[in-house]
Amino acid sequence: MTREPPLEALTDVYVRLECDLLVVRDSILTDRHHASNTNYEADDPQNQIGGIIPAFSLSGWLRHGMERVVQDRGGTACHPGEANANFRKDDVYDRDLDNGYHPKGSCLEETDNGCVIFDLFGGFEGVPGKLMRRPIQFSPVRASVDYTRGQAEGHYRRLNRNVVSRNADDNREPLRNVELDAVANLDGCWHLSFREVKPAFLGLLCEAVEFLDDNRTEFMHQLGGARNFGAGIVDCGLLNPLYDETELNRIFDRSKGKTEEIGRKDDRWADDYQPTVVDAFHERVDARSSKEI
Repeated sequence: MTREPPLEALTDVYVRLECDLLVVRDSILTDRHHASNTNYEADDPQNQIGGIIPAFSLSGWLRHGMERVVQDRGGTACHPGEANANFRKDDVYDRDLDNGYHPKGSCLEETDNGCVIFDLFGGFEGVPGKLMRRPIQFSPVRASVDYTRGQAEGHYRRLNRNVVSRNADDNREPLRNVELDAVANLDGCWHLSFREVKPAFLGLLCEAVEFLDDNRTEFMHQLGGARNFGAGIVDCGLLNPLYDETELNRIFDRSKGKTEEIGRKDDRWADDYQPTVVDAFHERVDARSSKEI
């Protein structure tokens, strides 16, 4: 029987992501030259194209979930933008402050680390966050996916959308073409690393991932773009941080079930670790809300 690590040793965690179609705003980096030589056709199903999903949209999606969890607890979240930024809509910053946010960095006046959102994501003047978000490398070949490195199985395609004329005389002649980079049938994990582990961080992550999974079909909590076309509906869950590399890989093996040791670790996390970290998160938000810190 193995002995579980202490909380401060859980520096690396994985969030499982399953999505039928993902279109992220910062696009997708592909290695198409490995598959196609000089005869690349974007819609050719024979092209086994892998690539990288950048972490920018993923990070914004996770942060949005974390902010909502903090706000639902009665706290306010650190605003991601500067007060003097050039926002697209008038008075948007002030309206955000009335809707569960506080000015970016103002929480540093109350405590050295700021609120839990600032502590995790960092802010201005070179203050780094404690949470490092990595990109997801994907491959259409399941055997090539290393889940312990935060990789995923996924199938890249470039989608084309024609915006056509509504004039009957034009016979739906295309006016312009829009290309979208997409990954279909995504199944894998997102690797997150803590530069410093605090129980409240893990507690917030547990609650935020659960919130995003419960609200995955709501427009505001979908990931990436093209949401009106069914993209960005993500089934997600925090993988048990107590798993070792062999157990993590086994979770993704469709031919194998859970071992007794995996079941024991699941019970240990659910009964002991998770309540501890969630309570720590609640205490931190409640303390700030009541101006104790």
